[in-house]
Amino acid sequence: MLESIKKNKKGIILMIISSICACIGQMLWKMSADKGLIYMIVGFGFYGVGALVMIIAYRYGKLSVLQPMLSLNYVLSIVLAAIVLGEKVGFVKCIGVLVIIAGVIMIAGGDTEEC
Repeated sequence: MLESIKKNKKGIILMIISSICACIGQMLWKMSADKGLIYMIVGFGFYGVGALVMIIAYRYGKLSVLQPMLSLNYVLSIVLAAIVLGEKVGFVKCIGVLVIIAGVIMIAGGDTEEC
């Protein structure tokens, strides 16, 4: 498992950065409904940077490892919604977040094994 993560390390890190940028961009889009156009424009900037970083990430890892890492967007969206927007996160969502994280770890670490 650690061998797979080491092999794809740079790509994994870049995908995490991509997810963070995309989620911040999407959150800013939501905030733009109340706070104005500048939030939307900055949101597009973050989202665009996230897309560019994702394209670069594909150079440093396998698609079968990196693409599922985008599932972290769901985790990051829930975290940002709770912290920045003050949304409530219930027990079921917490369990869902843990399942997603476990799945991403298994996929990232399973590059060396055949199905």
